[in-house]
Amino acid sequence: MPTVLLVRHGRSTANTSGVLAGWTPGVQLDETGERQAADLGARMAPVALSRLVVSPLERCRQTAEALRAVDGPTGARPDPLVDERVGEARYGDWTGRPLTALAKEPAWRTVQAHPSAAVFPGPGGESMAAMAHRVVAAVREHDAQVAAEHGDDAVWAAVTHGDLIKAVLADALGMHLDLFQRLSADPCSVSAVRYTPLRPFVLRVNDTGGDLSAFAPPARKRRRRRPASSDAVVGGGTGA
Repeated sequence: MPTVLLVRHGRSTANTSGVLAGWTPGVQLDETGERQAADLGARMAPVALSRLVVSPLERCRQTAEALRAVDGPTGARPDPLVDERVGEARYGDWTGRPLTALAKEPAWRTVQAHPSAAVFPGPGGESMAAMAHRVVAAVREHDAQVAAEHGDDAVWAAVTHGDLIKAVLADALGMHLDLFQRLSADPCSVSAVRYTPLRPFVLRVNDTGGDLSAFAPPARKRRRRRPASSDAVVGGGTGA
């Protein structure tokens, strides 16, 4: 049962200019985003990462490099593994347009109230349901691989985008995609999910400043460890 840390990229130039970047090339972190990413690298220093999956877009790759700039407790971080499935939603004709203008489009209300039915217009436009399906499939696949290669105590990170993180969290929470707009994923926030054979556990959502050392894998003991349980603790657990 590894733990995945879902990291949103730092604030980008598109965020500050109020446009929907999508897959537009050349969108990078602004000065605040660079500082956010550096701070997150320091916060994540106590956590050994077994895998670092990243969106191919520049703002995510910059954020991932900031995480790698600070060694973990076992040394250098793993090289980023680029996976297009954790890349931004493909917004079609909405790409590059101001959010204020998009908010006047009839389809905007569908995106807000009924995202499972939303399909972005134009060539290459993706449905939000397809976006959710691909990112959830990617995260679960990587998680299973990390478990097989590094064991149940492993921790790995995926550096991706806001709507994709919300889709993964909605799936883990058993929420319909139409409710995922109730979730938030701020720049350089960390959300954490642990998958088990029975159910996922959502451990943290939209954390922008908390101590991440609780996710450091426990020291291995010589005695045989009991298999981790999929059961929830009735009444609440003792915490990490």
